[in-house]
Amino acid sequence: MIERLGFAVTPLSTQINRDSDGRAVPAGAENRNVMLEQGYIEFLNPTLDTEVSRRMREQMARYRGVHLLAFGSPAAQEEHERLIRHGFEPLPFMRLEREVEVEGGGMQLARFGVVRVPPQKMPEGRVQFVEHLTPEALWQPRYVAHPNGATALAAAFVVADDPADAAARYARFAGIMPAPAGKFVRLATARGALLVGRREDWQVLLGDAPAAPALAGYALGCRDPIGLAAICAGESLEVRRNRGREPDFAVVRLPKALGGAWLLGTEPDLARWPK
Repeated sequence: MIERLGFAVTPLSTQINRDSDGRAVPAGAENRNVMLEQGYIEFLNPTLDTEVSRRMREQMARYRGVHLLAFGSPAAQEEHERLIRHGFEPLPFMRLEREVEVEGGGMQLARFGVVRVPPQKMPEGRVQFVEHLTPEALWQPRYVAHPNGATALAAAFVVADDPADAAARYARFAGIMPAPAGKFVRLATARGALLVGRREDWQVLLGDAPAAPALAGYALGCRDPIGLAAICAGESLEVRRNRGREPDFAVVRLPKALGGAWLLGTEPDLARWPK
C-alpha cells in the first residue's frame, strides 16, 4: 500500500540491541521506514516475545494507529541524564543496530542511541529520544526521493484530556516551549512541531481520533499536497479537503491495518499552522 501511494520504502530490517556487556540481543521487532528530507516515518512490527515486543503489542491493543514519537538528538546519553534530573525515570540507555544495504550492494551497520521512559511517564505512546550515529546509512538518496513529492514530517498530533497540562509535560521532556495555537497547543522543534489537543478537536479536523492519551496522526510536508491526496483517493482511502479556507490542506484517513490520519500541506503552510 505505502509504495502504491508513491513512497520509496526501505527494505525490511530486524532490530538488534546491545546489552551492557556489548552482546548482540534481538530486540523483538522489525521495521521499514519512509525516509524524508526532514524526519521519517517508521513502520514497526513486533516479532519475538521480548520486553520491547510485549510493550508494542500492549499499545497496539489500545487502538490502531500511531504509537511511536521520536525526538532527534545529537547527544542521547545527555538526554538520558537530563530526564533523570527531571523525574522521568528513563529506562537503561539503549544501543540499537541493524544491517542495511547501501547503494552499490554492500552492507552497513546502522547504529542508534535510544532513550525511553516508562509508559506511565509519557502515556500517549512510545515517546523517546533517538541519536542517529550513522545517518548516511538511512538517508540514502534513493530512499529520500519520493515520486509523490513528500518532503517532511512537519508535525505530530497528541491527544490529551488537558492539552495545557500535557504540553507542559512535553516541554519538560523535550526542553521546548509551548504556545497557544488556535484550539491546540504547539511546541516547535528545530525540524517540525508537536500539536496537543482534545479528542473532539482532532475529530473535527481529522474525522476521527483515539481516546486520550494517544497519538492521532501527523502532518506531512509535500511539494504537491493535493496531488498526493488524489493518489490516496485513487487507492480508495478516505480524503477530506479544507475547501474554501486557507491554506488548502487535505486529510487522509489511513487504512485499518495502519490507523491514524495524515494532514497534507506544503512545508511553508504547515509552519504557519495553526494560528
